[in-house]
Amino acid sequence: MRHVTIGEISQLRAQAGELYAEFLRVPAMSAGLYELAVGAEDSQEPHTEDELYYVVAGRAVLLVGAEDVAVAAGSLVFVPANVVHRFHDVTEALSVLVVFAPAEYSQRTAEAVG
Repeated sequence: MRHVTIGEISQLRAQAGELYAEFLRVPAMSAGLYELAVGAEDSQEPHTEDELYYVVAGRAVLLVGAEDVAVAAGSLVFVPANVVHRFHDVTEALSVLVVFAPAEYSQRTAEAVG
């Protein structure tokens, strides 16, 4: 078992100077916290794994494929593997719990990595 709080993960993420901090990894899934400041640009690329976003705090718009969806605290959005997606129009600092299944990058091929 592992127990952490969103606050602890956020602090570790900030100390590392990264937008994303993974806190759980097992073969079947991984999870992390993704945070964007107001007006920040989200430059993520499609992932080879399915993703579930749970917005802990903030407001933004999430582009998934060709569809925009407004998200705020309490929003849950499923993003299928290999679909273009990114947050934009971040109007309140965004804190998002991200769950990948299976674990992030576990489905990438050697060609995709190199």
